[in-house]
Formats: sequence, structure tokens, C-alpha cells
Amino acid sequence: MKRVYKITLLFGITILVASCHNNSAPNYQYFPNMYESVGYETYSESNAFKNGKEGQLPVDGTINRGFVPYEYENTPEGYELAKANLKSPIDSLDRSSDKGQALYEIYCISCHGAAGNGKGKLVEREKFLGVPSYKDRVITEGSVFHVVTYGLNAMGSHANQLSAHERWLVADYVLKLRSQL
Repeated sequence: MKRVYKITLLFGITILVASCHNNSAPNYQYFPNMYESVGYETYSESNAFKNGKEGQLPVDGTINRGFVPYEYENTPEGYELAKANLKSPIDSLDRSSDKGQALYEIYCISCHGAAGNGKGKLVEREKFLGVPSYKDRVITEGSVFHVVTYGLNAMGSHANQLSAHERWLVADYVLKLRSQL
């Protein structure tokens, strides 16, 4: 008798489950726009923006998150102002000679040399000529930071590779190299 009840119960559950499915009307979808989204052409015009063609511009005066504005211009006058007035914001406890040396060896040693004498590997192989020695220049931490930020003559800017904090560490290490020459 128990067996008949089990078979009847199993048969009833099977009929109940099979009766819920209807091929002509599929089940409900939550958020149907996620499943059946409208495809847009990549570079097509859109009414999502005000002018219909290009994206929204940021509000005037905004800056990227994490970006610190640098108030000195990329001009000879800006260089002289930075040389005279710009001081490192890094305190004496945060100045890491090892970190500055490591960054110098990555970005500067190939041209300026390990001692800062302007005789790096690229200069020895005559790829670049006229890289000055640090002892021949009147430099300050502000002028070194400015040159690393904007570049000077054949040297390009390193602002994309080094953060402002790292540029200050390199400037500090360059001044230590200059004092050893």
C-alpha cells in the first residue's frame, strides 16, 4: 500500500512540474532589458548626450583624482622660479635614500651615470652627447624636480612614470650624488 502512495505522489509531482511549462508563453524575466539589450553601433551618434555627437565634458576647474597640480610653467622663467622657490614637501623621516637610489637607477643611470657625472651607458655608446655632470651645474631640489617633471633639452619628462613623491625622492638623491662629486 505504501508503494502505491509513493508512486502516486511521484506521478503527481511530475505532472505538476510538467504543467508549469508553456512553450507558447515563456516564463517571466526579471529585468528583461538586461537579457535583450539594444545594440548600439560603436561610433554612432547618440541622443544620450546634449549635443548628440560627443561625450560630456568635465566641469571647468576639475582635476583627476590623485592628481596634484604643479603651479610652475614649462618655461625658462618657470624653471628659474622653481629653482629659487620650490622646496621639497617630504619631511626628513620620509626621505628614503634607498628608494631614491632605486628610482635613479631605473630612470636616470643610463644617461647620467651611477656617480652623476654624465657618463652613463648611453653616453659611453654615443647615443646621447652632452649630458652634464651634476657638479658642473648650479642645481637645487626645486630645479631637479622641475626638470624631472617637464624635461629639459634632450631629456624628456618623467611625470608619467614617477609620482610627485617619487620625483622628490629622485631630486633628493641627485643632491646627495652632487655632494659626493
